[in-house]
Amino acid sequence: MRVLLWLLCSSTLAFAVRAQPASDRLEARSLLGGAVEVLVPAGFDVMSDELLRFKYPSERRPTLVYTNAAGSVNLALHHTPTPLQPAQLAQVHAAMEATFKQAYPSAVWFQSGLIEINGRAFFLIDFRTPALDTEVRNMLVGTALRGRLLLISFNATKGLEARWVPVGRQILASIRLGR
Repeated sequence: MRVLLWLLCSSTLAFAVRAQPASDRLEARSLLGGAVEVLVPAGFDVMSDELLRFKYPSERRPTLVYTNAAGSVNLALHHTPTPLQPAQLAQVHAAMEATFKQAYPSAVWFQSGLIEINGRAFFLIDFRTPALDTEVRNMLVGTALRGRLLLISFNATKGLEARWVPVGRQILASIRLGR
């Protein structure tokens, strides 16, 4: 019942529900029609369309979300329609960072900048935002893929950060993109 109550009350990216056991074992998955390979926790399932629409009410919701049973830890991928060439990455990073800082003025920032993952340029935005009764750690990377912006995010509730942030970093470091 407690989980159901949260599902009805929260519209944040992650829920503040009791932690559910989940496998830390990671499995390589080929996603988005083979365009992305990334490690995914073995115990995670694809988020249902109903929950996806609830948690991401905007029409710009992620293309694909893997989640634990409680919905408190998520890996989301979104190959947006936004045109992007690699030379524009710094500009898009600056715009997204400014947008998040305006939307979440009380956010705690851990890192923001351009990085390289497996030979590919990405931007990284890592911050914690307020949610209904908790805070959510958001690690977001973005790059150009096939002429469009690809966003991949890993998020976990604050109470699960100690366990899941190192796993999230490993997941993000595993990203390999097709051409």
